[in-house]
Amino acid sequence: MQNQRKPTNLFEIIAETNRRHIIDLLRTRPRSVGEIVERSQLSQPGVSKHLRILREAGLVTTSKESQKHIYHLRAEPLKEIDHWLEPYRQYWSDRLDALEEFLDEEE
Repeated sequence: MQNQRKPTNLFEIIAETNRRHIIDLLRTRPRSVGEIVERSQLSQPGVSKHLRILREAGLVTTSKESQKHIYHLRAEPLKEIDHWLEPYRQYWSDRLDALEEFLDEEE
């Protein structure tokens, strides 16, 4: 079996589709591993692997309810990505404004 390199930065971590899906599930409410497995195409070991990576990145925390580990989203680390995206939002906003002006002139 190949030894896969662990993602080292937040962009690499959320680039993976299954991890984004897990983040989306946790955005609505905290969930157990079993709930995440039910709502994904992954096995329990697969979900656990992704949750471990998300936990190590500080994107999720856990609490314990009876025998279940409940995962909670920590959105604070996503501010790094939001900050990086800000200039691109302005870029697209400017382009859309120019397009709107062009279309208004065409009428």
